[in-house]
Amino acid sequence: MDSDSPFSPAFVSVFVPGSTFLAVAFAAFLWYRVSLVKVRDDEEGTSESLLEAGTGSNASVAAKVADIQDAITDGAVGFLATEYKYIFYFMAAFSAVIFVLLGSQDGFKTKYTTDVDGRPQAPGLFIALFSTISFILGATTSSLSGYLGMMIATYANGRTALEARKGVAPAFMTAFRSGAVMGFLLSGLGLLILFTAVVLFKMFYFKDDWAGLYECITGYGLGGSTIALFGRVGGGIYTKAADVGADLVGKVEKDIPEDDPRNPAVIADNVGDNVGDIAGMGADLFGSFAEATCAALVVSSLSSLGAGRCIDGNCLAGSHNWAAMNYPLMLTACGIVVCFFTTLVATDIAPAKNISQIEPTLKRQLQISTVFMLIVVLGITFGTLPSKFQLYMPDNSVKTVHNWQMFVSVALGLVSGYLIGHMTEIYTSNTYKPVIDVADSCKTGAATNIIFGLALGYKSCIIPCCALAVTIYFSYACSGMYGIACSALGMLGTLATGLAIDAYGPISDNAGGIAEMAEMGEEIRERTDALDAAGNTTAAVGKGFAIGSAALVSLALFGAYVTRADIDFASASILDKKVFPGLLIGAMLPYWFSAMTMKSVGRAALAMVEEVRRQFNTIPGLMEGTTKPEYKKCIEISTQASLAEMGPPGALVIFTPLVVGTLFGVSTLAGVLVGALISGVQLAISASNTGGAWDNAKKYLEAGRTEHARMLGGKGTEAHKAAVIGDTVGDPLKDTSGPSLNILIKLMAVESLVFAPFFATHTRDGLLFQFFN
Repeated sequence: MDSDSPFSPAFVSVFVPGSTFLAVAFAAFLWYRVSLVKVRDDEEGTSESLLEAGTGSNASVAAKVADIQDAITDGAVGFLATEYKYIFYFMAAFSAVIFVLLGSQDGFKTKYTTDVDGRPQAPGLFIALFSTISFILGATTSSLSGYLGMMIATYANGRTALEARKGVAPAFMTAFRSGAVMGFLLSGLGLLILFTAVVLFKMFYFKDDWAGLYECITGYGLGGSTIALFGRVGGGIYTKAADVGADLVGKVEKDIPEDDPRNPAVIADNVGDNVGDIAGMGADLFGSFAEATCAALVVSSLSSLGAGRCIDGNCLAGSHNWAAMNYPLMLTACGIVVCFFTTLVATDIAPAKNISQIEPTLKRQLQISTVFMLIVVLGITFGTLPSKFQLYMPDNSVKTVHNWQMFVSVALGLVSGYLIGHMTEIYTSNTYKPVIDVADSCKTGAATNIIFGLALGYKSCIIPCCALAVTIYFSYACSGMYGIACSALGMLGTLATGLAIDAYGPISDNAGGIAEMAEMGEEIRERTDALDAAGNTTAAVGKGFAIGSAALVSLALFGAYVTRADIDFASASILDKKVFPGLLIGAMLPYWFSAMTMKSVGRAALAMVEEVRRQFNTIPGLMEGTTKPEYKKCIEISTQASLAEMGPPGALVIFTPLVVGTLFGVSTLAGVLVGALISGVQLAISASNTGGAWDNAKKYLEAGRTEHARMLGGKGTEAHKAAVIGDTVGDPLKDTSGPSLNILIKLMAVESLVFAPFFATHTRDGLLFQFFN
């Protein structure tokens, strides 16, 4: 076995933080280019946007856009400030729980000991302290990622609307650059803070205890996913309550356009796009990155790259290969560099110049970044890893892994990620037959629309699940759980690009809403609608990436949990009296969670519908446009409902591993994790794709760009009303329940890994099961 990697530790220690500085600097540059679009007369920048003709005078339109943008920003900032305040209280309490439970595994000892193999072991107090610090760092980074993404989106939506007056290309570049700002900021900050934490923890307290070091680092992923859970659930309830209320009363009952300024819920709807689809999605994908990296680091620390280990007489001497153990971080760092060049293609080299080029340009981003990443991963794998090393398997055997096998694992993650994204596009884009069939079903009413949409969602699970199965099989065959964790990082290797095209969608959606409210004219709205329709597909593709990576991340975390909890994998069976009940309970949890989140959206939407109806019925001149609606009332309803309703689903996810691990033991908890993974992935894919298909079927009818769409009828027809109902049913599926499910399976897995030492020490067989053994 080679003891050293071709790349020196110094190179790795410079390249990883260097890539993060590139990401932050490029994000700042893109932000500057977006800022050149002038919204108010007193801003510095170009005034080109205000020189284009539109409905109303240039000054009046610009003033309306500025006021609407400010109202959306104020609503989003106010919601996040309130949400983060409540989350802060929870994080403080949960930090105390982490510290107490992990410190109690050895009685809060403060001195290093040695294990049976003579290797140093960090005391419980250090493990507890630094796990808590990692948890706080992950939560803070996740919160910051969500907040910055939301601020970028609200800063850019009005500017995108104004640039649409000049044409499709300027509007597209503004929206995409803004999304790229979020992508590079999030990936750069996430990697920088994680790498800095590893270096500082190692420098101060961890001697040669690599296993203890990376055990503490897993708290980083736990903190990120905890914030993501509340961000996705709270933001999803907020946005869908407003969206459903606006659509049911405005579009169906009053037959007014979407985002009509007479609709009282329209501002709340646009605020929701930012706090749910931007802030929540940013925190979600940050959590995936953090957890995949932590899982890979934990496994590598127990291999011959790290400190080595002895299990049942199989002993490996660790090499403490710093460069090789940072291979997971190098993958993300290389991804940032690849995405930097890929982004220039969409923003400067070949941007979309007309409506027909929007989707192909966004699709090309994924294709180019995937191909480039495959080439770069080949070089980084042979440059960072030794030609072969040894890895412990969950069945206590030792496996020799070659560096080419690690390349295969990462490449499988990249390719399967692209395949999942492509299949998501096929099932959610209205340029393909599945969505056109759903739109065609609207001609016979809402019932057939619902039937076709559900069938589409179920069928859309086939290829992604097969792709994940192939990836898992060959990654595990090549390089065990380390391969699965790195294949998840491969799927997330182009994270900056994925976030850019994902954030582009809500920004374009908001731009369309602003164009409608500012009365900028039908031509401008047609351009923003085209941007938005492509954005719906890219958002669905982003959700597909998040769900696929969550499956791989959860499985890798499960493998680390089995190793850390010292479960006898070789003799384990699904028919075990402790494991099988856990499988059933775990498979049920995603359905329970989905029921809670969907009902929460329903209750919040009911309150919104009643408020919108009240305003239409009691405010004189509202339908005539002579009186402004009370927008703040609807914002307050969404805010209060989402904050009140996000607690129970969050508690279900967070407390399930603690309760099961304490009362029923480590084997039952293992069954729960597997059951939740299996059912959660399929339910998440079907929910997200069903909702996306219904949304784009509605937009297919509204746009009327094909003869078939015009035959079905445009806005105000019975077919359109059926499509709106389908879209309304799909809203909580695609923007609340579906995206939150991938956080459920990741969060339970990483939480179980963090608390595995406590369970293994104090409640291995479960406090309740002890009475029956």
